[in-house]
Amino acid sequence: MKVGILGGGPAGLYAAILLRKTWPAIDVTLIEQNAADATWGFGVVFSDRALGFLRGDDPETADLFEGRMEAWSKITVNHQGESIDIDGIGFRSIGRLEMLQLLQGRAARLGVNPRYGERVQDLSVFDGCDLVIGADGLNSVVRAQDPDAYGESLTYLENRFAWYGANRPFDALTQTFKRTEYGDFNAHHYRYAPDRSTFLVECSPAAFEQAGFEGMPEPGYRRVCEKIFADELDGGKLINNNSIWRRFPVLKNARYFHRNHVLVGDALHTAHFSIGSGTRLALEDVIALVKALEAHDFDIEQALPAYQEARQPILDKLTGAALRSANWYEDFGRHMDLEPWPFALSYIKRSGRLDAATLEKISPAFYQGLVERCISVE
Repeated sequence: MKVGILGGGPAGLYAAILLRKTWPAIDVTLIEQNAADATWGFGVVFSDRALGFLRGDDPETADLFEGRMEAWSKITVNHQGESIDIDGIGFRSIGRLEMLQLLQGRAARLGVNPRYGERVQDLSVFDGCDLVIGADGLNSVVRAQDPDAYGESLTYLENRFAWYGANRPFDALTQTFKRTEYGDFNAHHYRYAPDRSTFLVECSPAAFEQAGFEGMPEPGYRRVCEKIFADELDGGKLINNNSIWRRFPVLKNARYFHRNHVLVGDALHTAHFSIGSGTRLALEDVIALVKALEAHDFDIEQALPAYQEARQPILDKLTGAALRSANWYEDFGRHMDLEPWPFALSYIKRSGRLDAATLEKISPAFYQGLVERCISVE
């Protein structure tokens, strides 16, 4: 059996690992356009629940990650000068480059030798492969060969965001909302190493325009963001790594495969960064794909439809929640008219998956604070 994998990020590496683990004799060709040590972004965050799912399917990978992760058990919402902790919601994070290196090491031990720095525009490089896995992200070359065959739908949200790091840690996954002279801003910030954090800055289209960010060189808008979030940075600095302003892409595909080509991760779907599930979903896509291949003895004609049948209901649920969360952020300026405690409640319920009973169970201190303030949780 021969498998070609395009994309050497977490999804592609993990696909190579699970394939070689399941079928040690399989011939895997993995091609990545960037260097082995190149990555965009800073930290990768997993909820404790997501890691629990991973541990159930693949305890070896869970062990590999967990020993290197930062952990916390709350979300902090900063609004109108008040900090509100939402207890009982556990997260862990790891540097994206460190995660890649861990996966690269495991792949190497299984005999996988990726080809880095090789840009593929023509899938003929995988001629002769029984299966081609597109793990090559939003701008997937695999999908681009015939977007209509996958039923591709790609739209963009309106808010702008820039993905920075910061040279200081934070105690929790923190959401900071600021009303400025330019308009409304927020920052998503959390540590992924003892002295490093992700610091993603988001703003409304109006704030983006009023701040003059369009056409402004990166050092200029970094200084503006450092000024806006000076209290949170507390003397720290933002760290640039291709930290350009973007609009979030909402990608969906009606069909997960075409002939012997199949999509996983961001090549198949996106999930808004506000729920921190992109990498988790990519790894779970790979697990589902390999399970389908194993169940059907690598019969591609049976396995790929089985992969979509098993995976689609789960993905529809999770990406639907991510889109509801994204839509809340698209209108976060209006929500900021709320007082801090009602605002924090609106934030934590934004994806539509949390009812009053569940909130009381998982976040008793926050729930009690709402009750004491006579704020309805329904």
